[in-house]
Amino acid sequence: MHITNVISQYFGKFARFEFPAFIQTIINSAYVKFLGLNMSEFRNPKFYKSLNDLFTRELAIPREIEKADNLFISPTDSLITQCGKIEKELALQIKGMEYSIEELLTYNCAENFHKMHDGDYMNFYLSPKDYHRYHAPIDFEVKRLLHVPGKLYPVNLKYLNKQIDLFIENERVILECIYKEKLFYMVFVGALNVGQMVFEFEPKVETNCDTNEIKIYEYEDLKVEQGDCLGYFKMGSTVVMLWEKDFVKLENLLGTNVKFGELIAKM
Repeated sequence: MHITNVISQYFGKFARFEFPAFIQTIINSAYVKFLGLNMSEFRNPKFYKSLNDLFTRELAIPREIEKADNLFISPTDSLITQCGKIEKELALQIKGMEYSIEELLTYNCAENFHKMHDGDYMNFYLSPKDYHRYHAPIDFEVKRLLHVPGKLYPVNLKYLNKQIDLFIENERVILECIYKEKLFYMVFVGALNVGQMVFEFEPKVETNCDTNEIKIYEYEDLKVEQGDCLGYFKMGSTVVMLWEKDFVKLENLLGTNVKFGELIAKM
């Protein structure tokens, strides 16, 4: 097991631990103040029984989502660190740092590689202060979930600029998605500290555990609606979205912060 996984497991134990209420309130309040969390849409920090509860907090005030069947909304609150055209089979993790989408998706998706060549991509970075839940960007059908074990390097801008093939090295969960016979992928990339990802429709997925085996879950008629909560990161991380060629036109969002529910692409 890589040192990043070990560190994340130990931090995860601390984050899950429920201290006595008055101590937990101090820890939570210090975390909120230190990172500058905006808690206006959430419960009071003292409500959360552990740091894990605070990391994975639900919206106390639901957001109004204007649903549309020809628009993709942001699945997360995040910074768009890179987006654009997939050049044949290459995308950018950050300016000047290419990675192979074929390696990202693994050979298990080889039958669809040709569809993704010259398609589009967008990278969403969730910092530790962001809302950590991820949502359906449009109505779609989940065909497969792939859990790919790996390391847990940090995914902040510093590491994106220095760690080659970071998205490929790190543990990830891949959703293969269909919208009106068009293909897109959502790739959830693990990161240092806790390093766990939860999917509400698939409780069998267990990330940051001692395994090297890629696990694949296949579904028939598993449909989700735009805005549905798919799951959550236990700490900050990254989502990569990949669309097949001639599917979407991306909004010009490079370097901007987006909120879950905001427009990111049109058909």
